[in-house]
Amino acid sequence: MKAMVMTAAGNPDVLQLQDVVEPKIEQPDRILVQLKAAGVNPIDTKIRSRGTFYPEQMPAILGCDGAGIVKAVGSKVQKFKPGDEVYFCAGGLGKQGTGNYTELAVVAEHLVAPKPQSLSFVEASAAPLVLITAWEALFDRARLEAGQKVLIHAGAGGVGHVAIQLAKIKGAEVCTTVGSPDKARLVRQLGADEPILYKQKDFVDAVLNWTNGEGVDLAFDTVGGQTFFDTCNAVKVYGDLVTLLEPNYDLGKLKVARNRNLRLSFELMLTPMLQGLIEAEKHQGEILQQCGELIDTGKLKIYLNQTFPLKDAAAAHQAIEKGSMTGKLALSID
Repeated sequence: MKAMVMTAAGNPDVLQLQDVVEPKIEQPDRILVQLKAAGVNPIDTKIRSRGTFYPEQMPAILGCDGAGIVKAVGSKVQKFKPGDEVYFCAGGLGKQGTGNYTELAVVAEHLVAPKPQSLSFVEASAAPLVLITAWEALFDRARLEAGQKVLIHAGAGGVGHVAIQLAKIKGAEVCTTVGSPDKARLVRQLGADEPILYKQKDFVDAVLNWTNGEGVDLAFDTVGGQTFFDTCNAVKVYGDLVTLLEPNYDLGKLKVARNRNLRLSFELMLTPMLQGLIEAEKHQGEILQQCGELIDTGKLKIYLNQTFPLKDAAAAHQAIEKGSMTGKLALSID
């Protein structure tokens, strides 16, 4: 079968289309999926440039997100049968026998969910990682409740555009930072109450004005760097701040967070996969099933910005590395 193989750590050119051995079901709870599309995420570009989590197992196939048709199932698989359309987030971190920039993938049943019927395969493949990330950050880490006010950074981005919608579904009020008037229009369409053009105004001042000086109940930082530390000033006393990035303490200190008694949380949806936490993986599979139902009832949308053929995975990586991405990218696998 064909696969885009990461031959070494480096620039996008290290991704090469090659013939590889087809994976086989070797455990009874596994599913063989004929992939129709694979999502492309910033984590893919970081792994490609810096090296995988399993450097001794090179070369590697990247891609955490996939969508396709069940081709075969193990003897203990109960929820799926050949012909079912599915989507999932699994593999792609460098471990041999995993990854979705390819034609076939073997995935554990508990990680797989029915593909939303209203989405194409490429749309579905762009969804899993960002759905799980936004859900865990808002609901599991920060315990978002109806009526709360939320700040979501980079609301037009992959995680951000999903987080806006999930927060609104929960009954929260949402403000979000964006970089352009076009992005402001997009996030309003997704339900944001207050877009903040951060290049034109200080987002902390804008948030405090929006909340009558109190600050938001919850801030979700998808940007990192100085933004993380500045955001502490925009969160109310006893509020929550969830971040996807590790703070760079050379850029600031947490005195403001301490004085405000903020609850700080980290969100890394890869933790269950990296540490083999089966129950946490099952929870992520359940998140995908619930989000699929929200998508099919029209309450949640996935904004797919652009689709590339599998052979052009390097171009997709280049697009992400330019920054300021709106929505998601995916690879179509014929």
